[in-house]
Amino acid sequence: MSGVTDLATLIASLDPALVEGEFVYATVPPQEMQNYLKLQPIGLFFETEGLTLILPRQAAEDAGLAASAPLRCITMRVHSSLEAVGMTAAIAAALTQEGISANVVAAYYHDHIFIPAADAGRAVDAIRALSAASR
Repeated sequence: MSGVTDLATLIASLDPALVEGEFVYATVPPQEMQNYLKLQPIGLFFETEGLTLILPRQAAEDAGLAASAPLRCITMRVHSSLEAVGMTAAIAAALTQEGISANVVAAYYHDHIFIPAADAGRAVDAIRALSAASR
């Protein structure tokens, strides 16, 4: 099942959804991964410096992990192809115009954008406006 690749269709179909709760990025030594899987991270990425976890803020606090500032996750409900060109750039441009930082995680079906918790409402509005303008 392949996703959408046409940029105009993608942008018109973004359908952003604000995920419940706050998340943080934290890092742990890769050899300790098994100790942290119980925290139920929603994302993992291995880097040379360590294992990055994206996990619920409360789980990181309960585990005593140093973490990023609180973030909210906005999921684009369109099934975007991993080979699509331009969707991330268009969303980033819309958020940049609003002065909102964005950290994008692409998964098989959807793209997920982590933004500062305080900017969640403005970010969703900016993405909806981008999508509406392309219909």
